[in-house]
Amino acid sequence: MTSFMKQLNNDMADMLVRAQPALVRVASGRRGMGSGIIWGANGLIVTNAHVVHRRGPSVIFADDAKLPAQVLGIDRQNDLAALQVDASDLPAIEVGRSRELRSGQVVVALGFPWGITGAVTTGIVVATGENLMGMPGGSRELIAVSLQLRPGFSGGPLIDDQGRVIGVNVMMAGPEIGLAIPAHVVEDFLSKVAAQHHQPAPESEAMASPAVSV
Repeated sequence: MTSFMKQLNNDMADMLVRAQPALVRVASGRRGMGSGIIWGANGLIVTNAHVVHRRGPSVIFADDAKLPAQVLGIDRQNDLAALQVDASDLPAIEVGRSRELRSGQVVVALGFPWGITGAVTTGIVVATGENLMGMPGGSRELIAVSLQLRPGFSGGPLIDDQGRVIGVNVMMAGPEIGLAIPAHVVEDFLSKVAAQHHQPAPESEAMASPAVSV
């Protein structure tokens, strides 16, 4: 193996070490299962709205601990959901600068395709923005990436070369093109959810609050 390949493998391993602790599974109903991201150390979880089929989903962590989750907010247009679990000091992911993404940049998607634990797939950014090449999703802002997002990747993180989340995996747009929701869109959604829940607030109040749509 060349020194370049060794360095590339080492960098990839370091990237995953930083990001994988924040990857969780989200179970909703008997058949519903997708991925999620620990966005806040105080129990804030982000996933896709289509992963959460009903109220009262559960979040399964890397050590197989399973906690019930409260749905704090749903954004159907952007296919986002914010969940809250009763936990603290969780390994929250670092948020990257999704507005600075450029075509050709290497990214990695994490998830649980077909139930495979901690799977990864690598590709490059094809384009970012709205109405990408007539792709599904209407006018919403998306990241198009040359990788395969199999069932189970939904709701998982798309990370940059520093292990920072720059998007949330959402769907395939063709045999070799995956789509993700940019991290700054997620942050805007979470700000609206926090405002409607009058955050900052004690976690117990957040847990008791009803879900809101934004």
